[in-house]
Amino acid sequence: MTEERITETRDADGNTHTNTTVIHDSAERRGGGGGWLLIVVLIIAAIAALFLFGQFGAAESAKDTAVADAARDVGDAAQQVGDAAQDAADEVAR
Repeated sequence: MTEERITETRDADGNTHTNTTVIHDSAERRGGGGGWLLIVVLIIAAIAALFLFGQFGAAESAKDTAVADAARDVGDAAQQVGDAAQDAADEVAR
């Protein structure tokens, strides 16, 4: 709310002087860089989070691929052992 005060004064010669004072309840809002700085920091944080999560996903995929390859190698080795045992059993039976 705005309040206006008017003051009238008279000097010794009888002249009247009027002074008007306007009072505002709230202070003027001034712009600043604080809001923009916060927005820029949040954007940088979001980009960094996306980058880090992308790297984490790639690492998980590489780990999964390595585990699958190792399991396949173990399966191949077990097959070779089984084949060798079968060949040995066939040789003994002859």
